[in-house]
Amino acid sequence: MPDSIIWVEDEFKILEEGKAMLEKEGFAVRGFQSFEEAKDSLAEGSADIVILDWMLPGISGLDACKWIVNTFGTPVIMVTARSDEFDKVLALEIGADDYMPKPFGMRELTARIRTVLRRSRKAPVEAGPSPVLSLRELTIDTEKHEVRLRGELVPLTATEYKLLLAMASCPGRVFTRSQLVESSMGEAYFGYERTLDSHIRNLRKKIEADPNNHEYILTVYAVGYKFGGSGL
Repeated sequence: MPDSIIWVEDEFKILEEGKAMLEKEGFAVRGFQSFEEAKDSLAEGSADIVILDWMLPGISGLDACKWIVNTFGTPVIMVTARSDEFDKVLALEIGADDYMPKPFGMRELTARIRTVLRRSRKAPVEAGPSPVLSLRELTIDTEKHEVRLRGELVPLTATEYKLLLAMASCPGRVFTRSQLVESSMGEAYFGYERTLDSHIRNLRKKIEADPNNHEYILTVYAVGYKFGGSGL
């Protein structure tokens, strides 16, 4: 079956032309001009990825992205006419898997869609004989792809999950930013260290009790990050 895309875009011309070109690339695309129109299709859980415009009628694209990620965990690529770097960082921090400023080429969009899909389906890092890692109050179930903190399910994006699993599988080991980019986002994202830092910040917000005293994800100055302590 072809990969399924839901594209939410209020500009009809962009939506129709983009939908037609992605369908030529072999994708199954459903297009909607408002988030309200797309919600029933999103609730079906049949989309492999969502392309989401920043400026939508009735709701902020950021709020829509947060709802999709927290409710379904579906990968999201945000597109927008806004080109400020702060906007890109903000989109990544609330859970978007990628970000594209308008105008964009369809070849690049197609490549980014395939990259995000590969990343979301990539097999997790081997965690040893036990499918569950227990790290103080944090548990990672590598079979269910679930993370729990003090027994409560933590909603993570695919990228956040891969980052956490890579570091938690080797407590105390220092990972460079390049190593973490490769393990969580793939070789196509070399040079996107600032993007990585945004995902790390977002991950910390979800698992660290004290934002000023990190227990799990520690920064190693001028090198990268490590998972603090053994905890096993």
